[in-house]
Amino acid sequence: MVARNTKETRERAEASFKKKALQVRVSSQAMADYEAAGVAVRTKTERLKSLRLAKEVNDLVTQTTAEPAKKTRTSVKTSSG
Repeated sequence: MVARNTKETRERAEASFKKKALQVRVSSQAMADYEAAGVAVRTKTERLKSLRLAKEVNDLVTQTTAEPAKKTRTSVKTSSG
């Protein structure tokens, strides 16, 4: 009976160890996936920010170059006489 309990105890301990080892692997993979997703989000955000800033600069340059073309002419009166 003692041998049987020792065998059962060892089997339970091995099963528990394997279960914890599996949990460690799964959690490590989940953490790696989480970190990779964070890197992807930051990379995409940086790309979109640079595109937005480039567009804003382009719009500002276009706006400032278009303004001088809007000059109005003043009429000069000449006296005829």
